[in-house]
Amino acid sequence: MSGGTSTRSAKINPGVGGEITKFESKDVALTAFFASLYAVLVIFQGISAAAVIQLRIADCLIPLAALFGPPTILGVSIGCVVSNAYFSASAPYGVFDILLGPVANLVAATLIFKLRKRVLIGCILGGILIGLVVGSYVWLLFPPPQDIFGFTLPMNWPPWYLSIVSLTISSLVAFVVIGYALFRVLSRPGIIEPLKSHGLRVYLEK
Repeated sequence: MSGGTSTRSAKINPGVGGEITKFESKDVALTAFFASLYAVLVIFQGISAAAVIQLRIADCLIPLAALFGPPTILGVSIGCVVSNAYFSASAPYGVFDILLGPVANLVAATLIFKLRKRVLIGCILGGILIGLVVGSYVWLLFPPPQDIFGFTLPMNWPPWYLSIVSLTISSLVAFVVIGYALFRVLSRPGIIEPLKSHGLRVYLEK
């Protein structure tokens, strides 16, 4: 139709949480960046990012969903598929890690995005969610821990309970300590404004 607007360029897609967003090429690139960075960080960290006591440094990227929205949410989920498959594909119960780990990341990142005006609360809830979901099955892949960060855990606890406790504590460290600190640093005007000036979409102000 002459004089009409191209439906391809004007197409608006439903965003995370029912909000309306337009997923542009820069969003695709940012999604790929987060997915690649997450996977590389996990694989580079090694088995300490996959075992029962997994202080997964890559999880500090998840709180950045409060700043960058859907690209972060999708990126950390896709990156989790790749990294979990790398460590767990050959394990007897590895399918749980490959499927449920990314789902946990997706839900945790979405929760932080929805609570982006109360990011610290979102980080706490996200860390607990990861601990509950991942801890519920990771004991099938790795033996339960005897201690965590120097604190001895009771050996009379069920293995799944030990797994959940250790995963929740380590996830809270990754989210609330490291991730929230990273979020605060990147939220500074001296950092975020140049990113915005180059067309990067920031959701925290909404």
